[in-house]
Amino acid sequence: MSLRTVRGGLLALLLPMTACVSGPDYHLPASAVAASPRAARALVSGQEASFSHDAPPDRWWQLYGDPQLDAYVREALAANTDLRAADANLRRASATVLEYRARGAVQAEVDASGTLTHAGGYTQASAPQSYALGLHLSYALDLAGGIRRGIEAANANAEAVAAARDQVRVVVAAAVTRAYLQVCTSNHTLTATRQVLAIQHATLEATRRLAAGGRGTDFDVSRAGAAVNRSAAGIPHLLAERQAALFELATLMGRLPADYPREAEACPQPPELEQALPVGDGWQLLQRRPDIRAAERSLAAATAMIGAETAGLYPQITLGASSGVAGTPARLLSAGGFGASIGPVLSWHWPNRRVAKARIAAASANADTTLASFDGVVLQALRQTETALSACTQELERERSLAQARGDAARAAGQAQQLYRFGRIDFLDVLSAQAALADAESALATSRAQRIDRQMDLFLSLGGGWTASSPAEGVAR
Repeated sequence: MSLRTVRGGLLALLLPMTACVSGPDYHLPASAVAASPRAARALVSGQEASFSHDAPPDRWWQLYGDPQLDAYVREALAANTDLRAADANLRRASATVLEYRARGAVQAEVDASGTLTHAGGYTQASAPQSYALGLHLSYALDLAGGIRRGIEAANANAEAVAAARDQVRVVVAAAVTRAYLQVCTSNHTLTATRQVLAIQHATLEATRRLAAGGRGTDFDVSRAGAAVNRSAAGIPHLLAERQAALFELATLMGRLPADYPREAEACPQPPELEQALPVGDGWQLLQRRPDIRAAERSLAAATAMIGAETAGLYPQITLGASSGVAGTPARLLSAGGFGASIGPVLSWHWPNRRVAKARIAAASANADTTLASFDGVVLQALRQTETALSACTQELERERSLAQARGDAARAAGQAQQLYRFGRIDFLDVLSAQAALADAESALATSRAQRIDRQMDLFLSLGGGWTASSPAEGVAR
């Protein structure tokens, strides 16, 4: 039997083994919280009339119908520094995928050498010289599928990084919307505060006139002045809050704080949602939240690494071929200086099974840890969403009640002024009514700001704001 026949038979025996892949194939564990039908049910706190069961759109901020807000979010998603870093992380993960794939390709190695004979410590002019140049090719058969499992793990890790990038988009979009609405809320509160202040100024001037005419006292003037100063003291705080929100908006958009959008300063009041807030259900939430997708992809990568370590139980076999030239300069390019080894050259590395088994156990434990983390992310996502829904509902109710209280306080303040002019009540009642109006305006403004914060918390919990695309966008395939 010839050597060629032996090599051909060996190849015929080994090549079918390359279809084997060690370790478990990934699938979502039946014990995972995300696999439970109960996790996919309608959200318990999403049954109020202010919510709808429609899935929120990717660009949820457009529900406010404000073109200026839409422009700010677009700019932030293009220039935000956190997003730039997330994009760079994704490119690095993609390069890691390419690295793992390259391990399964043919490897090439070139070597060269030269020899000059010396005699008696001196180089002889006629001393023989010889040179060698060789090319060696090798290909790992990957019989146990360790390389393929490594590629699978790298792909899953890259998909997890892509999901993390999407999560940054969610956070940036919510932060821009929150900052812009804070500017508008501050302006609206400033307007209301200045209106109350104008009423108190008018009362102060009337009180001074009455005191000058003998119908009032200096005590009344002092109390009216104190009310004016108390309301005026709230304006600098509102201006500082508005300016801080403008600076934050600029930073989120990748601008210097001094380059904050000046047009946002003129926003008179926060835009309102043009429809019932769409929240979807539990199943849609699990599909949409990027942090859940990232945790699931990390679990897939950890599962693939069990296979990569399991491959260490089996011998690693490499096919190789080599060729080259060697000899003196005269013979280097002649037929006699050429040599080659063509055909399967087997390189067999026998594993240390105790080390391999220890690594398999560690990989399995890591997969269990990752599954627990995945379950924790799902539970936290559901908790956050239910909590945000409940808080948003209660703040809406609170704002409605405070709006009615503010209306009542405004009517009472107007009635008190009229009654005071006709001598039906004393001045203390007028000041009390105006103080109640100022307090009602402040409480309503605070509730409105908190309601906007609750809406942002809810949109964050719902996980919208990233463009639906391939889960591993940017990963080389």
